[in-house]
Amino acid sequence: MSCTTILIGKNASYDGSTIIARDDDSGSGRYDPKRLIAVAPHDQPRHYTSVLSHVEIDLPDNPCRYTIAPNVLHNRGVLAEAGANEHNVAMSATETIAVNERVLAADPLIEFRAAQGEPGAPDYLPEQPGGIGEEDIITLVLPYVTTAREGVARLGALLEQYGTYESNGVIISDVDEIWYVETIGGHHWIARRVPDDCYATIPNQLGIDDFNLADAFGRQREYLCSADLREFIAEHHLDRTMGASSSTGGRHAHGAGFGVEPRTGSHARRAAADASIATSGTSSDSSAATRAAGIEARVAALPNRFNPRKVFGASTPKDHIYNTPRAWYMQRYLNPSEDWDSPAARYTPESDDIPWCRVPEDKVTIEDVDFLLASHYEGTPYDPYGTKGTAESRHRYRPIGVNRTGHMVAIQLRPYVPAANRAVMWVSFGSGPFTTAAPFFANVNDTPAYLRDTTPEVSTDNLYWTNRLIAVVADAHWFETHNAIAGYAEGVRAFGHRLVEQTDIQLEDAVTEGSESAAESESDADAGEAGRVAVGADSAAVRPAVQSAVQSAVQSALESANQQMADYLREHTAKLLNDVVYTASNLMHNSFAMSDRWV
Repeated sequence: MSCTTILIGKNASYDGSTIIARDDDSGSGRYDPKRLIAVAPHDQPRHYTSVLSHVEIDLPDNPCRYTIAPNVLHNRGVLAEAGANEHNVAMSATETIAVNERVLAADPLIEFRAAQGEPGAPDYLPEQPGGIGEEDIITLVLPYVTTAREGVARLGALLEQYGTYESNGVIISDVDEIWYVETIGGHHWIARRVPDDCYATIPNQLGIDDFNLADAFGRQREYLCSADLREFIAEHHLDRTMGASSSTGGRHAHGAGFGVEPRTGSHARRAAADASIATSGTSSDSSAATRAAGIEARVAALPNRFNPRKVFGASTPKDHIYNTPRAWYMQRYLNPSEDWDSPAARYTPESDDIPWCRVPEDKVTIEDVDFLLASHYEGTPYDPYGTKGTAESRHRYRPIGVNRTGHMVAIQLRPYVPAANRAVMWVSFGSGPFTTAAPFFANVNDTPAYLRDTTPEVSTDNLYWTNRLIAVVADAHWFETHNAIAGYAEGVRAFGHRLVEQTDIQLEDAVTEGSESAAESESDADAGEAGRVAVGADSAAVRPAVQSAVQSAVQSALESANQQMADYLREHTAKLLNDVVYTASNLMHNSFAMSDRWV
């Protein structure tokens, strides 16, 4: 998908939450209706078949409940896109990226190939299933993991076994960590943990710009990868490092594919020895052994740190129109004190070296995330709705908030509340500049019909199509309708924050009452000699019953809060549509001010 991602580490967010957020944008000329649904364990398949790639995978028999924001139409599979499970693990998938031709030659994508010819004929070629992709990833991973690291491990194992038919970035988070996974060719992958005090921006490019092999193959605190990544790099000559022995004396080594941290001492000596072995064997040495020795030597010579963008990534002039400007604008917004606009600016909209992550100047809020993922270069000469610059500059770069956005989902995992109400999914449907994100608790058995029952055809009975209609009508009348849209967005977010806070308090009271009920029940069971004899059995029977009652009360409260949010959205989104249609009606080209005298 043509998407934009922003990730907020827990120490960079306003309340200590991890926040992962992504726009899900359809391909050009296509508009995919979205919905919000809860998936019960009994609805999760035990044998999975991909619609697009036809790959078949047996799944574990112990899935958990999860909530997702998938496509309405099933012509391209489930496409869960974003979700959170009952263990408070969240995922967003995928961010479409690109790798270079050398990677694709070394580890080709696993693409579906239809059967050719007639069965039984000499030239018949059977169907060849493809690997896994955006359609499948959340469905195959999210119901089976309890931490983000588990999610990375499961996804990595699936990629290594089944491969993938596309290059993707995948986000997996829990309350403590955010991991970003990038696929490298058909079966390889790397993952980096977002630093707690940083945000990361990804605009449809292979984004990770620093990778520590020593950590990935050691303590694995911040980096994870395929088990054979070092051999893969070495065997296929993906290391582009210009060494210190070059004619410039290594003065420009910082621009190389790997960093400026070459292995020295014993590592270099080992590499030299291995190279000597590889080139001085007897005639009886097999070519395979010689080749293996050469690969081992190159592995030993690899630096510990490298830049995956330069080793695995692709770079074309299109990036400077479609991708890099989005990273530039997000970081310009979150680090405004830096020079972004003068001729001396370190980073421009067309810079290829904009950092993957950095520390923000201020802690990042949900409002910041919502604004950025709906943004269109406000305050710059590149705003298609603005007045700065020229007609050409205002349409030079691809905005983040585009016409074909299906939804934006920001998943907030809050450390200061009980696990039951920890995960909040901030959801908006349709083109970002004309809508806003509203909060919905993820730990539920069902979702409100206004978001769940999106129809394939246009209808004002659901949020998706109502928002889509507002955007279509308001787009041509930006200045005349913007105040109404901005007021709507402010009201939705304010109501949402207040509703979440009130629900947290309500659940705190419910859990307290449940605990007191459990204590009273055990106290009653202890009363008298007979009670003391039977206390074990009575307690065992009472506690699950009380816990079940508390859990039921929690589920009811969360679903009630979600319904209140949906009711608010239905009322105020309908009003906004009415206001926008009225304003646009007055601005029609065939309008005429004079009325009949009888009117």
